Amino acid sequence: MMKKIALIYMGGTFGCVGEPLSPMPAAEFIPQLQHVLPLHVHVDCFVAPVIRDSSACTAPDWLLLIQQIQSLQLQHYQHFVIIHGTDTLSYASAVLARFIAQSAHVILTGSQYPLLNVHGTDTREFTDAISNLNFALDQVLQVETGVYLAFHHKLIHASTALKTHTTELDAFSGQLSGLAVNTVPTDALIVQTAHIEKARAFNCISLMLQPVGVAQLEYNLKALSAQPPHVLILQGFGTGNIAVNDQVVAQIKYIQQQGCAVILTTQVPFGAIDQRYAVSQWVQDAQILVSNCAGHADLYAKVLQMYLQYDAIEQWHAHW
Repeated sequence: MMKKIALIYMGGTFGCVGEPLSPMPAAEFIPQLQHVLPLHVHVDCFVAPVIRDSSACTAPDWLLLIQQIQSLQLQHYQHFVIIHGTDTLSYASAVLARFIAQSAHVILTGSQYPLLNVHGTDTREFTDAISNLNFALDQVLQVETGVYLAFHHKLIHASTALKTHTTELDAFSGQLSGLAVNTVPTDALIVQTAHIEKARAFNCISLMLQPVGVAQLEYNLKALSAQPPHVLILQGFGTGNIAVNDQVVAQIKYIQQQGCAVILTTQVPFGAIDQRYAVSQWVQDAQILVSNCAGHADLYAKVLQMYLQYDAIEQWHAHW
């Protein structure tokens, strides 16, 4: 029996037309998309619950998408290709990897150029949309269960994906498929309506440290402590190094006491946190969480999952 693929369209440059570019309504775009699908595979097209520019996507949008995928799994679909905008494609990929885990074969893709011409009447003369889509459709029937990103002839583990170029066709980097990724969860999390509603309030701030004085860091943290987010991510230098003093540590502890999870990571795109330097002894004193994720997007996905599952910071520490 021929395996069937659920192709879910979620917007992005892939489905844009006109000058300047703007999204073609999904009801008009899907028939055009069906014209370019390969004949040797069984593909059923679906519209995602939310169609929007990916720069505006947030956690509830991706949770609704996951809920749609999990609903289609109950209808015997096990192979999924998602068309998504590139701005937050790495974040979408990481969130799906955390929640879907090894329960299905899922590949996300997108494009740097639209599929259709300005008028939306035919395929564009120069576009990477068709090649990215065909690559994803081909690979989804071959890969092991899990979530991947397909772009410019590369298949990347979704949790490690990072957009590394704004305009080039080869826009994403990460751990290539076929190599083990230790941070990938094995069990799926079934998305409930309560998760989606809770995610609407999710507030996460990532503070990328700059070469300024410790007094300025203390001042910035004090400003955040007036109304702290659910999660504060501190992006340190190198292997996660941050210069602090007693006042900075006190501010971090105060923020934690207000129910904010404080997490240390690095602003360097690839490589793990390393706390062997003496300058990092403060991490133990401050009792903050240390990232063990594959990258920035994976860390976002993990803290989202923790936020949805646990209310108390003590639970975060117990399950981190």
